[in-house]
Amino acid sequence: MTTFNHKNVTKLDNKLVIIPTYNEKENIEKIVRKVFSLPVTFDILIVDDGSPDGTAQIVRELQKEYSGLYLEERSGKAGLGTAYIHGFKYALRKGYDYIFEMDADFSHNPEDLPRLYEAVHDKGYDFSIGSRYVKGGRVSNWPLGRILMSYFASVYVRMILWIPVRDTTAGFKCYSRRVLEAIALDQIRFVGYAFQIEMKYRAIRAGFRASEVPITFIDRKEGTSKMSSHIFREALLGVWQMRFQMR
Repeated sequence: MTTFNHKNVTKLDNKLVIIPTYNEKENIEKIVRKVFSLPVTFDILIVDDGSPDGTAQIVRELQKEYSGLYLEERSGKAGLGTAYIHGFKYALRKGYDYIFEMDADFSHNPEDLPRLYEAVHDKGYDFSIGSRYVKGGRVSNWPLGRILMSYFASVYVRMILWIPVRDTTAGFKCYSRRVLEAIALDQIRFVGYAFQIEMKYRAIRAGFRASEVPITFIDRKEGTSKMSSHIFREALLGVWQMRFQMR
């Protein structure tokens, strides 16, 4: 396991973790408290899509306790991709240097955030990916069929787009500011897993370098998965649109 060098962190390294939410009342307080308990300082932006279960209200209560916790509320469920684009624009306006994507359900371990940061800040990469499919990475609590579907989906994407990333649908990432400034965020087409593929594809085509950091992906224990056949179909067909329309 990589040991994070806290001495390399400066006050100028403003770091924002973007967490999109929709009906995450079982997880939101625990994930916020976990991130703020880390020895490295991160701010958090929750982008909530009008959760009817009161997720946003829990965040508002936590804001009384944490000065680095921010909330952006949207009127309805508009998709993961648009939530992240909203968060990216917020981060750029507010002057953050490093911007992270992370799920609210603990499938992404907050303790891996410093390792993603280190890959960009200390090792010179432009963005980093928490990867299930590099040496040291793995998946926990998924049935074999879902693991195989996810793994071969990444193989499928690599074959079509020719990008040097083994976990092409991964959603646990750290971007340096310059990557998001270089990507035309308003031109991002997709909203589900295809959004994660498109962001990687656009960044790599723009000449940016990615580091894949091995993680253990753990299936959610509480709340409801947002995966659907529509999201999977969008990713399956979307890669062909990327290949032929983004040349």
